[in-house]
Amino acid sequence: MEKQELDYKQAYNELQSIVKEIESNDINVDSLSKKIERAIYLINYCKDKLQNIEVDVNKLIEDIER
Repeated sequence: MEKQELDYKQAYNELQSIVKEIESNDINVDSLSKKIERAIYLINYCKDKLQNIEVDVNKLIEDIER
């Protein structure tokens, strides 16, 4: 699986596309495992990105409150 530079929006959109494909039953059984693996990668990417943003925002808020 290729690792490319993603931003949050790209990762989220790709994840949505995978979910739609799976829900529509329009997915080849042979590629299902790879799609699920990619979806897990994207979920973790988005989760990490949001957690990092939360940390950054909390630091900014602390700086303002000083």
